[in-house]
Amino acid sequence: MKLIVVSLFVAVLFSTSAKAAPEMLDSVAVIVDQGVVLESQIEELVATVKRNAIQNNQTLPSDRALRTQAIERLIVDSLQTQMAERMGIQISDPQLDQTIANIAQNDKMTLAELREKIAAEGMTYEVYREEIRKELIVGEVRRANVRRRIYITPQEVNNLIKLIDEQGGQQAEYRLGHILIAFPNEPSDDDVAKARDTADKVLELLNSGSEFAKIATASSSAANALEGGDMGWMNINSMPTLFAEAVQNRSKDELIGPIRSGAGFHILKVIDTRGIEKVEVVEMNSRHILIKPSVILSDEKAVQMLKEFRAKILAGEADFATLAKEHSADPGSALKGGELGWADPNVYVPEFRDTLNALEVNEISQPVRSVHGWHLMQLLDKRVGDATEKLKEDKAYQLLYQRKFSEETDAWLREIRATAYIDVIPKKER
Repeated sequence: MKLIVVSLFVAVLFSTSAKAAPEMLDSVAVIVDQGVVLESQIEELVATVKRNAIQNNQTLPSDRALRTQAIERLIVDSLQTQMAERMGIQISDPQLDQTIANIAQNDKMTLAELREKIAAEGMTYEVYREEIRKELIVGEVRRANVRRRIYITPQEVNNLIKLIDEQGGQQAEYRLGHILIAFPNEPSDDDVAKARDTADKVLELLNSGSEFAKIATASSSAANALEGGDMGWMNINSMPTLFAEAVQNRSKDELIGPIRSGAGFHILKVIDTRGIEKVEVVEMNSRHILIKPSVILSDEKAVQMLKEFRAKILAGEADFATLAKEHSADPGSALKGGELGWADPNVYVPEFRDTLNALEVNEISQPVRSVHGWHLMQLLDKRVGDATEKLKEDKAYQLLYQRKFSEETDAWLREIRATAYIDVIPKKER
């Protein structure tokens, strides 16, 4: 009887094998330290870039050039994701849902309308959610690793305050296109000469009428190559110092470069400019209690704790400052009873900022989720800020921080890329 069963199993096995040859569903395209980049990831990213190019009426380079840039982007993403895992950085589902709800609100859409828009762009909502989760995780990794590299001297702040005063607080903004022709971290004279020759040829092509975005996507080593080199709108004081000095008094559509830096040769294009804007600054004084979920403390428990705190404060059974000192996970403000001091609410993360803007003076919020955890917030006071020295100092510091964060992020990404083990597997070997 046992022999009959085995014979039947073998017959079925051979019958199944004969009917359907094994089909390769996916394959490893790149080994990146302890992780991999799959062929399907490359194909998905290239397809996304092509969809965006069609929507923006942008021409693209060859599929080979697109694939090369996509691989570079995914290598850097993989390195940051692996670092996040080692650091224990995670984004919970409630936090992700809150972020997506904020995205919909900022775009003046309901969640249902956002889902329809995502589907119309050829992406499933599940894939979109995971892309947002990855962006949040990568953002946390960058902030954790880059901010400790930033040092701003009082002299730098004073110099910028003086410049802002000279300009009457009115700042021009530029939308820049950027192409980087890179050389190694410790280049030889030959490396520099080759990069300079390539940069000169790229500039010659651009001066002859070639499309900047297409050349950037094909040739640039910068992180925004797949966006056609578009750096978006930047205040002149928040862009990299090297660029700020080069673009001053430049006109729309003007090409600049090549400019040498430690990374290589840069070519810039002034895609557009927009003029002088005057902004009235509203400052708010607020305080909060931060509870960070963990393996031991769930999101539900964190919310329940804050709801109980709120009820006790409103009933007069507890004091906000005392609870903040005892329980808040924000060490900087906990010692001050949770108080954050006067600030422009735009310096806070979106969820915190939006809640503050919706509160009345002395009102206490419901628990609010941000990337940092769950907050209980109270608006203590608000004022329309005039150009006080403190406000100028804060503004100058933030502009310098944004500038240096951008510069140091690029340097940090080059460093982790240069020290990683990377093995790009030719297609024929897969």
